[in-house]
Amino acid sequence: MSRNTQANTGAGSYDKTLLDWHCIHKLNSCLQLQKSENKQLKRDNWFLAWPGLAVIAVMLFAGSGIAVADSSYPDPDATQLDEIVVHATRMDKRIDEVPAAISVITKDDIQLGRQQLGLDESLSAIPGLFMQNRYNFAQDLRIAIRGFGARSNFGIRGIKILVDGIPESLPDGQGQSDGIDLGSVERIEVIRGPASSLYGNASGGVISITSERGPVDPFVDTRWSFGEFDFNKFQVKAGGDTGRFNYLVNISHMQYDGYRDHSQTENTSLNARFVYATDNEAEYGLVFNATDQPVANDPGGVTLIQAQTDPKSARQRNVDFDAGEALDQQRIGLSYRKSFGERHEIRLRNHYVWRDFANKLPFTSGGAVQFDRFFVGGGAIYTYRGELWDRPNNLIVGTDIDRQDDARRRFDNNMGVLGSLTLDQTEVVTSLGLFVQNELALSENLALTVGLRYDEVKFEVEDKFLADGDDSGDRTLSETSPMIGIVYTPSKSTSLYATFSTAFETPTTTEFANPSGAGGFNPDVDPQIAKNYEVGIRGTLGENNRYELSLFTIDVEDELIPFELATQPGRNFFSNAGKSKRKGVEISFVSEPVEGLRISVAYTYSDFQFDEFLDDNGNDFSGNALPGIPDDLFRGEVAYRHPSGFYGVVDVLDVGDFFVNNANSAINDSYSVVNLRAGFANFRFGDWTLSPFVGINNLTDEQYAANVRINAFGGRYFEPAPERHLYGGLAIRYNFARRQ
Repeated sequence: MSRNTQANTGAGSYDKTLLDWHCIHKLNSCLQLQKSENKQLKRDNWFLAWPGLAVIAVMLFAGSGIAVADSSYPDPDATQLDEIVVHATRMDKRIDEVPAAISVITKDDIQLGRQQLGLDESLSAIPGLFMQNRYNFAQDLRIAIRGFGARSNFGIRGIKILVDGIPESLPDGQGQSDGIDLGSVERIEVIRGPASSLYGNASGGVISITSERGPVDPFVDTRWSFGEFDFNKFQVKAGGDTGRFNYLVNISHMQYDGYRDHSQTENTSLNARFVYATDNEAEYGLVFNATDQPVANDPGGVTLIQAQTDPKSARQRNVDFDAGEALDQQRIGLSYRKSFGERHEIRLRNHYVWRDFANKLPFTSGGAVQFDRFFVGGGAIYTYRGELWDRPNNLIVGTDIDRQDDARRRFDNNMGVLGSLTLDQTEVVTSLGLFVQNELALSENLALTVGLRYDEVKFEVEDKFLADGDDSGDRTLSETSPMIGIVYTPSKSTSLYATFSTAFETPTTTEFANPSGAGGFNPDVDPQIAKNYEVGIRGTLGENNRYELSLFTIDVEDELIPFELATQPGRNFFSNAGKSKRKGVEISFVSEPVEGLRISVAYTYSDFQFDEFLDDNGNDFSGNALPGIPDDLFRGEVAYRHPSGFYGVVDVLDVGDFFVNNANSAINDSYSVVNLRAGFANFRFGDWTLSPFVGINNLTDEQYAANVRINAFGGRYFEPAPERHLYGGLAIRYNFARRQ
């Protein structure tokens, strides 16, 4: 179990009994408690070494080649190093042309033999990403990319989420993953690091998800999976391609009681994608998603002692107040792509999202939240591929317009029963973004990319609860986000890049909440701004080994930091830290030594600190580490797939210690989690295909926290993870006769 040391008389003062016990239990964790004292010397040494590491990396790997963190299983019939084209850059590019750290995860690693509870099952293979909270569906998966998103205890912050080109992130910067159907995901692309020059608000990283297309041969597929803690999931999927019309539809239903008390969830999802091509140069797209989640209970965070002695238990207040959420959401997305010869292309998008949401928090005053949301938006991109000064040149110009309209009400939560109305307001967020990006080939092996985007985000509140006065108002926030990058490819097998990019992040409507209890906006909270400096290299060693190395430093001003009040435990408010700095190294390596065998590793080193941070209570946290992010993160995997269809995969995730509060007076202990899955893919009987699978999560029965709640009041930081548990299932597929 994650073990922390809690402050007794203030920051830096530890409970001796806990400290002694902690040291006896694990010497490494004890030594980690010296982080805060030795941190500055460590950072100074890192800063001096950073340029040297970059030069050494170039010297070691120049002449090697291009790589991507592609975690798909090796296909014996496929070329090992097929050219990889990415789309998250808003202009289709080969991976070696991108002046940024970008990774790709493909279908088999997302779906094959997976329990399909969360995106972290597959995304953990990418360096620079740290994810928690797979097992609390009321809080949603917490994803951090280079520290962006680490502060979130609810939803996804600081990261742009896209599904089939349609934003899952709102204009205010908040995103969710509860509407993402893992059973029909074909591909995930991740841009690691600031990308506001392309995507605007809350683009400290980008996760772009693409749904499957139907194959040439129509099919119907059913998949039933089951496991411990009363896990059951059933899905039906069908798709095909008529030549001009492509379709895929997936329906799934999941029930899961969970490992801890009061952690039950139920979810029904429909995901459909249709594409109609009028000719070779134009196509229309329609995506539809519906999610019904009537139950998602929240067991809450608990103290160290409770986590150790009774990890299955929920926080009693969460049970008493029936903490949890329910939601109902529908999303429609429309797209159009048209090419005009080889040089010109336009892409248009339009989307509509309806979301009804209800949430109960573990306190009385205003502890029940309800809102009805309508999210509408659109965008246009023009692409030109031609020449400039007799050199190849690519240009994109685009705009994004989105509007979020929330009718929000809060009620007293009288032990799970709705009480008196305490807040009634309409919140409207409107965003407008204009961007341009140009890529010029300076020579055959040197390309320069420059980009610029202007965003304006307007927040408006109309207060309808006038018993405590009129808190109506508005705030308009604007930002210009530049980027410049250069890519050097000295050979076909080597790609080096250097880039400067930026990101800005406004508070979300919930993060704007007033700690005073009034409606309207917290006037003391401002957007955070990030500047990213990065160098990297991708390459191959021989024919079957590929690697990627990135080094970065990010300067952040006005970092948004969560805190809780004693009067409203379980609810987050936000303040700005003055300045913070993030330095890191990301490494991935994939080797396929023999046919069917893949060995992959990913390592992340993070040194994130507050440079200047004086909180509202006068506490000076300058020099402290940012909570919620481990210094060291390692993920390794060995996967084997036999030509007969048998496959087996074992992976290990090793997470280093990290602090869980701004004061750095409490720490989450390091842990290692081993998972195993195996099965038969495509066991054929005529037109029928059977694919049984089985998996074991937490094979070594490690005690650890699946999630920590940063700066939680009363030391309730920990959400214990499930013990060792099994799951299994069977997929049955029928392929219709091949089209002649």
